[in-house]
Amino acid sequence: MSALEWQIATVTKIAPETAKVKSFTFNLPAWTQHRAGQHYDIRLTAPDGYRAQRSYLIASAPERAGEIDLTVELVEDGEVSTFLHTAVRVGDGIEVRGPIGGYFVWDAATHGGPLLLVAGGSGVVPMMSMLRHRAAAGATVPVRLLYSSRTYEDVIYRAELDGLAAKGDGLEVFHTLTRSQPSGWTGYARRIDDKMLGEVSGPFGAKALTFICGPTALVEAAATSLEGAGLRTERIKTERFGPSGT
Repeated sequence: MSALEWQIATVTKIAPETAKVKSFTFNLPAWTQHRAGQHYDIRLTAPDGYRAQRSYLIASAPERAGEIDLTVELVEDGEVSTFLHTAVRVGDGIEVRGPIGGYFVWDAATHGGPLLLVAGGSGVVPMMSMLRHRAAAGATVPVRLLYSSRTYEDVIYRAELDGLAAKGDGLEVFHTLTRSQPSGWTGYARRIDDKMLGEVSGPFGAKALTFICGPTALVEAAATSLEGAGLRTERIKTERFGPSGT
């Protein structure tokens, strides 16, 4: 079956990540192993024939057979995200197609590292797929993740990221909270800027393979900053979406 053919996937699990973010597990009758960083399209069809379609990056590791996780942020006035968050239940069938994309992908066995990941808000989703892939493959490629969120409560996958970083196998996670910080916060407390990127990327130098995902303004600013710091353009991969205030 082609990745561009639609199929009916069954929702087998819905897990809240934050107040506005949920992860949906889909069982796929025609499963194809994805690459970390790829996405699936979801299509909804109303009784009157009206259709709405959106693309969502895959959160799960390629090593999980038969199913995928899509982590979806509830977007104001978003047709598909609102339906998924408010109407979809375990057992429902949803029309999907994928995996799609070949540019913003990372394979532990072939791409190596060191790996610099820069994410804003739900832009952490493909990074999570990469980190889960890294763990499942038993890779020890050095990785530094810089993750920008509005508040501590908005950090998606917070506990899992803490657990992966605590393994001591070469993954370091750096958080910045742009709107408010809890008492005793020791991470960054501002939007991602040149100084922050320099501090996080510094140990890797110009050789880092870099992935940046998040709101357009964050992605463009981070890519420009890293290029200015000497990282080669061909080693910087970007994926962007509309503004989310991070």
